[in-house]
Amino acid sequence: MMSEPQRCCADTRAYYERCMQCPRQCGAQRTVALNSRHPATGFCGESDEVRIASACLHFGEEPLITASGGSGTIFFTGCTLHCAFCQNYQISQNGMGAAVSQEEFIDICFRLQEAGAENINLVTGSHHIPNIAAYAHAAKNAGLAIPFCWNSSAYESVEMLELLKDVVSIWLPDLKTLSPALAAKLFGAHDYPQIATRAISWMIEHFPLKISDSTTSKNAWTEHSTMKTQQHITGSTISHEKIMQGVIVRHLFLPGRFEETAATLEWLKQHADNRAIVSLMSQYTPVPFAEYNAQRQHALSAIENRLVNKTEDCDLRDLINAYDFSYLFYQELSDDTDWLPDFARPQPFSNALAKPLWHWATMQNCKRMI
Repeated sequence: MMSEPQRCCADTRAYYERCMQCPRQCGAQRTVALNSRHPATGFCGESDEVRIASACLHFGEEPLITASGGSGTIFFTGCTLHCAFCQNYQISQNGMGAAVSQEEFIDICFRLQEAGAENINLVTGSHHIPNIAAYAHAAKNAGLAIPFCWNSSAYESVEMLELLKDVVSIWLPDLKTLSPALAAKLFGAHDYPQIATRAISWMIEHFPLKISDSTTSKNAWTEHSTMKTQQHITGSTISHEKIMQGVIVRHLFLPGRFEETAATLEWLKQHADNRAIVSLMSQYTPVPFAEYNAQRQHALSAIENRLVNKTEDCDLRDLINAYDFSYLFYQELSDDTDWLPDFARPQPFSNALAKPLWHWATMQNCKRMI
């Protein structure tokens, strides 16, 4: 039998009683779920339960994250942003997922580690930072040896990130846009640029890059105070390096919004170059949403909802060459859309992209004795 999901820990409960965890500051009474069939939830759509949709070995992250064993990704249910184009909308906006206790979370982390994961990649957990921090502390105390990676939109306060400071080593934030107007239209958060740049600056300040090179020594790492000049083009190089600590800032190019990416790269050149790694993604893909949503369609009118074309790809390559970042990843252009996940399936991704270990609907009773 699956144990009853553990609600928020005693020392984190106050964060959920009048929730001000994310920058939306909605003040929802998320602990009402303790005695209610209809929990009070805020923008994120979640109560005080930690819910996840999938855990898998993922091989589609940046080479430094995936390395040789894959990244142990855990996808959390709910989100503080609700991007109109979100590929994970089933779990970020539609509530797909199942509650897990601290014990079950630890079990999943150990199963990922035993499967060869290079890290535990916590995907979109900004609305549950207090409980996730407590769960991660408990996992480390139980003997988990691989680092935690915080994979988020960066729409989170520094005060909340401080709760993760002692458990997270690798930071994988998005920097989606520096335009308040575009942020307001695409995800209803005009303050996103200000919030995200402050959060990313905090990450960079507190977590200098440490990169291990498996070709020299399995445990060797180098602290990069001045990064070597290097660019990795995803799909065309094989790296023997993996990140042990530090920040990789992701930016997704939005079709038809070249000026947004140029402005974002300008900020990154000034504030992140030689201190963090940049990952420029060209994978924007129109999502075949299961239901029609007029609000979403209106938001998507702010961009050209299509694949990136060859002209844009050439322009982006010229742009990154002009900036000459010290360490940058850039995806090869592709018209393949088979990578889009479906979290209703036990295997949300293609078999080449991921190896599933836990699923919200079919595998939540799988246990491991610690």
